[in-house]
Amino acid sequence: MEHAAERIGTTLDERATCLELTRFLCPRLCDAAAVDLLDKDAAAERSASPHAPHRRAATAGQVHLLDTEVTKHGAAEAGSAAPEPAPTVSVRALDEGHPIISTAAVSDGVALAAVSVPLLAHGRIYGVLLAVRKGGTFTDHETATIHYAARLAAVHVGHARRHAEAQATALNLQRALLAEPGRPHPNLALATRYLPSGSTALVGGDWFETVRLHYGRTLLVMGDVMGHGIDAAVDMNAYRSMLRYVASTDLPPHRVLRQLDAAVSEEGVRRPATCLLVRVDPARGIAAFASAGHLPPVVFTSEGTADVLHVPVGPPLGTGLGGYELVTRDLSSAETLLMFTDGLVERRGEDIDESLSRLARLRMPAGAGVDEILDEVLARLDALHAEDDVAVLAARVRPRPGSQQAGPAG
Repeated sequence: MEHAAERIGTTLDERATCLELTRFLCPRLCDAAAVDLLDKDAAAERSASPHAPHRRAATAGQVHLLDTEVTKHGAAEAGSAAPEPAPTVSVRALDEGHPIISTAAVSDGVALAAVSVPLLAHGRIYGVLLAVRKGGTFTDHETATIHYAARLAAVHVGHARRHAEAQATALNLQRALLAEPGRPHPNLALATRYLPSGSTALVGGDWFETVRLHYGRTLLVMGDVMGHGIDAAVDMNAYRSMLRYVASTDLPPHRVLRQLDAAVSEEGVRRPATCLLVRVDPARGIAAFASAGHLPPVVFTSEGTADVLHVPVGPPLGTGLGGYELVTRDLSSAETLLMFTDGLVERRGEDIDESLSRLARLRMPAGAGVDEILDEVLARLDALHAEDDVAVLAARVRPRPGSQQAGPAG
């Protein structure tokens, strides 16, 4: 039992837990073992009807006996397809959660003993364990050990499912909050992507937004609330709402940040956040930048080279310190602006300058569209395996009819 406690349930993955259970049993207590998990809805039926789960479990428990030569050095993975079955051992209906021991004779007079045990914990049945051995039957001590291991695995499967449900709730919340940004003016082409980090990570506070302004201009926003979890996602939505309100006054980006910082610090309940604002004026071919502790943007030129822009970095939002500066740059219809959160470039143990240099060394195909550039950047920087959430936004000025603009104006 001590060995079982150490080896079963080392992760929050239910398939891994079932595999650990079968590996603990084989060959210590049996020659072959298999786990048949009920789906989440079937497992939940127990609270509504005490008999229905047992019938479902008995049906699910008609598990084919795996070839002992295949499984004696390993165990059947839960939910995976079994090898070509040998003669089967029927598993009877579970007796209110108690182990059931069966015996059968197969070809050549080989006697088989099988014990079926429910994966039962917290008033729910999560599936059935079937353990089979050649020769003599299972002793009471062995049966009790198998029952204990199955109960232990059931507890961890329950933990894994509750963790998965909580993570799905948090992720769905962030996706609802991080809806598609407002539509920019038609004179601006836009593409966005949001990639949450690995499956066990908590939801973060990365976000992007666009605000349509007067005279064909658009304010582009990229932000990142510090920390993870639902609180970070809620604070992200608060920042986003306040920014929309402040930006509607049509102030320049650095003054938008100043007012937003003052409002958030006055509340005193929000986590600090970094933010990068870019006001794009397609008619004049100018972009104005202001940063509150955020990483700089990148512009891909018409030749496909990357230019990391120098934007003075002010304090993060929520500190009440202010001190944001405005810089401008010509932006032509042949150039693509890229804004991103730190998850895109940062790597553990690496200096941020080296991280940005990796992005600056990228070369894009000539004539690539905003979506193509965004996908290329994500693929080349391996964003799918990033250690933090990744939010990216790419924008390009649409050329006006009859316009000869093809490169930077200055």
